[in-house]
Amino acid sequence: MSSQHNTLFRYLTLLQLIPRQPGYRATTTLQALLEERGFQVDLRSVQRDLEKMSSNFPLLCDKTQKPYRWSFDAAFKSNLPALDTPTALTLVLAEEYLKGLLPQAAIVQLNNQFTAARKYLEQLKESGFSDWTQHVKAIPNGKALIPAPIDSIIWAEVTDALLKGTALDVTYLSRTKAEEKQFTLHPLGLVARHSVTYLLATVGDYEDIRHFALHRIKKCKHSHAVYRERRDFTIDEYLKQGAFGYPIGEGDIELVAKIRPKIAWLLSETPISEHQSLSEPDEDGWVTLTAIVPDDLQTQWWVMGYGGEIHVLEPEHFRSRLVSVINNMQNLYSKVI
Repeated sequence: MSSQHNTLFRYLTLLQLIPRQPGYRATTTLQALLEERGFQVDLRSVQRDLEKMSSNFPLLCDKTQKPYRWSFDAAFKSNLPALDTPTALTLVLAEEYLKGLLPQAAIVQLNNQFTAARKYLEQLKESGFSDWTQHVKAIPNGKALIPAPIDSIIWAEVTDALLKGTALDVTYLSRTKAEEKQFTLHPLGLVARHSVTYLLATVGDYEDIRHFALHRIKKCKHSHAVYRERRDFTIDEYLKQGAFGYPIGEGDIELVAKIRPKIAWLLSETPISEHQSLSEPDEDGWVTLTAIVPDDLQTQWWVMGYGGEIHVLEPEHFRSRLVSVINNMQNLYSKVI
C-alpha cells in the first residue's frame, strides 16, 4: 500500500482517538495509541498532524500545559468509521464464520464493513505488523455444509415482513412431496441452523408454528391478509421446547456415561450442560460423565460422534436406541457390495 494511503489511515485513526469535550487526550497519549495500532510516528509528526487537521475539523487544543491536550468540540457529531485493530480483526473472523452460517444474501448486507476491516488490516503491514488475515481463521465444529443459496429478493421480502409484522404470500417447494405449494405465512422469527436458514411462521388460520427453509421459497410477496400476531411468542422460549433439537422423549434426561480422558478434558473446558459432573479416572482410565441433557437427536448424534470413546450406561431407553442404531449400521456394512 502506498505511503499516501498509509498517511490517510493514520489521519483517520488519529481522529478516532480524540474524545469530545470535556474529555481530552495529550499528544503523547495519542502517539502511544497510534503505535499500539501499528503506526510508527514521532511526537513532532503527531503534533503537525493535529495542527493540520484542526483547520478542517473542530479540534480544540489546551496549550496551558505541556504536552498539549486535544479534544473535539462537544457539539461535534462524528461520522468517522470507528475501526481499530481489534474491531477490524473481529470483523474478519466474523466474516469467515458467518460465511458458513448465513446465506450470501445476508452476508452482502455487511460487505462494506468487511471490506473496510480487510483494508484496515492490510495497511498495518507497512507499519510493522504481520499480515493478520493470513494467520486467523474461523472453522466450524464438525463438518459444515455449503450454505443453501437464497435469492436476495426473497431475503429482503422475508426480513421486511418479519420486522414490520406483515403477512406473506409464498410459493414453497415441499421437500416431502417435491412439489410447489402456495401459502399465506405470518412470520414469527428466523433461525440459522448449520447451513440452512428457516422462517418460523403460522400458516393461514392455523395456530401451529411451522419451519420454512428460505432457499425453498421460490416466490414471495406482501400479502393483503391481515397479519395474525402471536403476542405469547418468544423465540428463546420456543427453542427451549426443543423445536430444532428433534426431540425423541419428553423433557430432559440424566445421561451417565463412561468417557475417555481426552473427552473429559474437553468437557471440563466446554461442558455439554450447565448441570454436569466428571469423576476421577477409574483403574482402566475411564471417566464417568453425569449430565442433564435434552432427550433428542442432537444429544444422540453428539454421543455417536465419539464412537468407541464413549460408553452410555443410563438411561436404559437412550442406551437401547444407540444399540439399535449400531446394530442397524453393522447389518448394513456387513453386506457384500
